[in-house]
Amino acid sequence: MEKSNDSSQYGFILVGFSDRPRLELVLFMVNFTLYSVAVLGNSTIILVCILDPRLHIPMYFFLANLSFLDLCFSTSCIPQMLVNLWGPDKTISYAGCAVQLFSFLCVGSVECILLAVMAYDRFAAVCRPLHYLVIVHPQLCLRLVAVAWGSGLVNAIVMSPLVMTLSRCGRRRVNHFLCEMPALIKMACVDARAVEMLAFTFAILIVLLPLALILVSYGHIAAAVLKIQSAAGRRKAFNTCSSHLTVVSLFYGSIIYMYMQPGNSASQDQGKFLTLFYNLVTPMLNPLIYTLRNKEVKGALKRVLGRQP
Repeated sequence: MEKSNDSSQYGFILVGFSDRPRLELVLFMVNFTLYSVAVLGNSTIILVCILDPRLHIPMYFFLANLSFLDLCFSTSCIPQMLVNLWGPDKTISYAGCAVQLFSFLCVGSVECILLAVMAYDRFAAVCRPLHYLVIVHPQLCLRLVAVAWGSGLVNAIVMSPLVMTLSRCGRRRVNHFLCEMPALIKMACVDARAVEMLAFTFAILIVLLPLALILVSYGHIAAAVLKIQSAAGRRKAFNTCSSHLTVVSLFYGSIIYMYMQPGNSASQDQGKFLTLFYNLVTPMLNPLIYTLRNKEVKGALKRVLGRQP
């Protein structure tokens, strides 16, 4: 497989929503607002988790990592998309496209695995409360995060070169607003089924396997909650897990629909809006979900702002 001279020399054209000029202005304003909220919200979560000593426990260590990932996830493509939405220039360099694809694959994979790690953390907190800090000790937290990042890097290192070096016979128009893997594979003028199947295999390992671990963890959590006698205890256990379950549902729902279809059979418009959802809407909602439903985070935020001792 050899890369097209046209794409490597002149880059790509991100078609995005250019066939709907009126929609572009609306999308620019909406996406700029959502991106600003996502950056502010996730940066706030990170700072609060660092500055408040009461949040120096595993749960909030993982939450700060999730917020960092959300920042990276959105920043990997939203600024470029805003530039393309604002003016007539829809181009991106070959190197810029490669970096965007690599970042997108890496950070997205890490987030899938980190959500499974957070589910294990919640399992330990609810099912083994007396031994929680012994089980989920700082060294284990660092190792789990390292495994998540290592897995994401492997996925990106393997898939990015394979996708970028597919022969495209001079085709430069990417029918998307970012250099996403399914859109780039569809541009190939050679048989790309081997690359598609490898991407599908990675998706099973990085999307479905962590999801299975999440479901197993919450199965044990549900069984433990049902054994709690007091309604207040059950409510506390539910509140401990509800925010994470909401985030998992939002993120995995769109990712599975997008990537777990052989041949990437989702329609082009569906693909664009689904990508926009898990790349921008979910990172924007995550800080709101965790702050609105978590008394400890709200209390820490007040302490950091000096409104509460």
